[in-house]
Amino acid sequence: MLMSRDARVGAICAAVAFGMVGLAYAAVPLYALFCQVTGFGGTTQRASAPSAVVLDRTITVRFDANVAPGLGWRFEPVQRTVEVRIGENALIFYRATNATDRPLVGTSTFNVTPETAGIYFQKLECFCFKEQRLEPGETIEMPVSFYVDPRLATDPETRGLTQITLSYTFHRVEKPAAPTAAGKSSPPPGGT
Repeated sequence: MLMSRDARVGAICAAVAFGMVGLAYAAVPLYALFCQVTGFGGTTQRASAPSAVVLDRTITVRFDANVAPGLGWRFEPVQRTVEVRIGENALIFYRATNATDRPLVGTSTFNVTPETAGIYFQKLECFCFKEQRLEPGETIEMPVSFYVDPRLATDPETRGLTQITLSYTFHRVEKPAAPTAAGKSSPPPGGT
């Protein structure tokens, strides 16, 4: 049995609507994947091993820390800058303190500036890879192990760079995953 013209138009409209809903749900993970692969927007990369090449040239890396409204933490880099040779692995720390009277879980977003350096900023280990839970008044130091990829020195857009800023913003997690980064159990949903 053939569909009437109105039924075909209705079916096409429904298919387009379902397709748009599907694309809306896929947009966030696809955008995150695009940023991770290309370094777009200053997105850093995740490395599995240190660089095999270390150049004589140095670069200054600045560290920035922010806390989103609603998370009662103090958050700061232990040191504001470090000068490293390009390709050299570096280890720095950020400090977070829960300034409230209740346990809180946070997660961080991050980027580097200038944005063109994102593809060359390689993290081996970072507190930003997992949620962090802090008890009331608790202070922790969290590591970031990184290097600046030596390819930065040959890219026409980045070869003249002398400084990169790594920036983090901690946000409150309303429904934490269990267990959290330090192996502590998460509070029950809605318990924070």
